[in-house]
Amino acid sequence: MAKSAASMNIGRIALILAAVLALAAIAVQVYRSMNDDSAAIGPASGIESEAAPSVDEVIAGLEKKLQDNPDDAESWRMLGWSYFETGKFAESATAMKRATSLDPENAEYWSMLGEALVMASDGQQVPPDAVDAFRNALKQDAKDPRARYFLAVQKDISGDHKGAINDWFALLEDTPADAPYAADIRRVIGQVAEKEGIDVAARLARATPAAPTGGIATDGPAVATAAIPGPTREQMQAAAALPPGQQEAMIANMVEGLDKKLQANPDNANGWITLMRSRMQLGQTAQAKQALARGLAAFKNDGAEAKRIREAAAALGL
Repeated sequence: MAKSAASMNIGRIALILAAVLALAAIAVQVYRSMNDDSAAIGPASGIESEAAPSVDEVIAGLEKKLQDNPDDAESWRMLGWSYFETGKFAESATAMKRATSLDPENAEYWSMLGEALVMASDGQQVPPDAVDAFRNALKQDAKDPRARYFLAVQKDISGDHKGAINDWFALLEDTPADAPYAADIRRVIGQVAEKEGIDVAARLARATPAAPTGGIATDGPAVATAAIPGPTREQMQAAAALPPGQQEAMIANMVEGLDKKLQANPDNANGWITLMRSRMQLGQTAQAKQALARGLAAFKNDGAEAKRIREAAAALGL
């Protein structure tokens, strides 16, 4: 069977779909996580951030960190992503398999594993183990774009060109208008349609993407570095009447109150970001890292919100 346009280009086109964080942001995040003193320095401290380490330094640091804590699923994800960016696709797949074994309900881990398995193959197919990984991702998050893209590629390779095109159109409608990979989806649709003699010009012309969201970047860092919502007038008056030590205790109680609210209602990404920032401002780095882990767990199957939380954590030096 002749290879389709999509199967000949699955390698780098879908890589953009996989983007969750810029590699430099991951590098700084990992580097700081291995150096607790620098992790305590927030972006508002006035101290310049250290230069981002090289990818090799990031990988070495993650490997060392995982020797000490081999059950850290998120570090396995970051190692898998770092390997992927350096073209070590088999190593990336191994790391992602470990992440999925530790957190099998995380859609992003499964779809990242699937992509690594695709890239570790000959680049002309979606192998069966990758298909299984993508299907596992969709069991957890039916909107996962990476899994949807590659499963459509698999349809095209198997000869269901119209089905693949329909799936890509559905993905395009869920893709923000300003996402950098929106054009790639359109291009794949056009390439496959032209090769297979399918007229999609009218459909492409009227295809309506989702509302723009700022592309790859999110507002997570802005939320993290913005001022924490101020207290009420009554709270300010009460705090002003207290000695400094009691004022600090009052602030700490307010932060603990936010923590308890998030325990009861974890579906609040901005709340987790605010809690991380508050903990950092109080010098409670360990508790801030715990808030990051809890926030990511709460949004493990909501890639967009998880990305906001990660980018906010990177901006805070977590």
